[in-house]
Amino acid sequence: MNGRLAAAAVVLATSGMLGAVPTATPTPTPTPDIQADPVRTAQYWLDDYGIRDAWQTTRGAGTRIAVIDTGIARGPVELGGVVDGADFSGLGSADGRTPVGAVDAAHGSLVASLAAGRGTGPDAGVIGVAPEAQLLSLSLSFGAAAATPFTDQVADAMRWAVDHDADVINLSFTTNTLDWPQSWDDAFLYAAENDVVVIVAAGNRGSGTDRVGAPATIPGVLSVGGVDRTGTASIEASTQGITIGVSAPSEDLLGVSPEGDVVMWNGTSGAAPIVAGIAALVRAAHPDLDAANVINRIVRTASPAAGASSVPDPLYGYGLVDAAAAVSAPVAAVQANPMGNLSDWIRIYRRGDAAPVPEPTAQPVEVPSLPAADPVSRPASPLLPSEESLIYGSLPLAVTTLAGILVALGVTAAARRIRSARTYRASSRPI
Repeated sequence: MNGRLAAAAVVLATSGMLGAVPTATPTPTPTPDIQADPVRTAQYWLDDYGIRDAWQTTRGAGTRIAVIDTGIARGPVELGGVVDGADFSGLGSADGRTPVGAVDAAHGSLVASLAAGRGTGPDAGVIGVAPEAQLLSLSLSFGAAAATPFTDQVADAMRWAVDHDADVINLSFTTNTLDWPQSWDDAFLYAAENDVVVIVAAGNRGSGTDRVGAPATIPGVLSVGGVDRTGTASIEASTQGITIGVSAPSEDLLGVSPEGDVVMWNGTSGAAPIVAGIAALVRAAHPDLDAANVINRIVRTASPAAGASSVPDPLYGYGLVDAAAAVSAPVAAVQANPMGNLSDWIRIYRRGDAAPVPEPTAQPVEVPSLPAADPVSRPASPLLPSEESLIYGSLPLAVTTLAGILVALGVTAAARRIRSARTYRASSRPI
């Protein structure tokens, strides 16, 4: 896919989000056995995926997550972790805090609340996986209204996030195609070369994504598939593909809307920021690790999925994320990103695996000057005789012809004399 990316090809990785603004979910009625805030209790992934246990080590302080999406709204207390931002659509505010889009404006706020929501109190409200991490709000437009092509918005936002000290970048959208524009090569390579972890949603069948699409197909990013509450690959709120790295919850998720409402939603758009929050926890607990080893810890400590047929698996990747293990388990260091190397891919598939041109080793050789060229003669008409044709053609032919004429004249004269002599003798004979 080159040049402009059609707006219709860009799909938010959120099942049920397209076509209608999510509505607030009624607050569940707590049972007598539940003393905690019902909203906090409904966040089942905090316990099921080791997040509360990981908080015993870190809550993400000192890290920064860039949410490249439709913008993180001002107002809701849960979204108070935003420290900077920018708009790349031309439709939002300069700080990236004005939600962009007639349909998907709430998307960025929902994503941010799952990654680093602050809650409404110590044990109340929606809380993110890394509640002490800082947030960067980078607003994009997924529709056709923006003057800047979507592909350029993404590339520019990636570079801005890197330049503003993002430790983790979250991308909760897909293009529904395996390929990506060449402008993304440099942008994603810029993130990789500057030690930034990039987390990408794999997409959902419910939104028309049958297989993983870009940017989740770009080497080096950690793409996230989705599972239901039993840990089974979600039928509607996930997809499949060989580039899936790990899986995380993608059903019955709670997020915060721009208006401050608690919204239940489904999709790998929510699974990705859960993993982005885990990446922030790992970076906070292990500040010496580079991006490749942060991803490696998340991948190697994932729990095997019961439905997986291989490791990695096209539905589950390396398994279900385990935040506590990713933060605390012993994991051997690696030299390469387990999700691939974008630089190598570009070298092989974009520019060809050509060897460098060798430097010349021989000394320059002096070449003698060429002799002067013969004077140019004006071309003669082919109808006029040349010197050669006169000497070797016309002159011999004229001599031969003249000789022939003289011989013919001599023969004729001799014949006349003989005839005259015979006539004379006949006339002088006696009677």
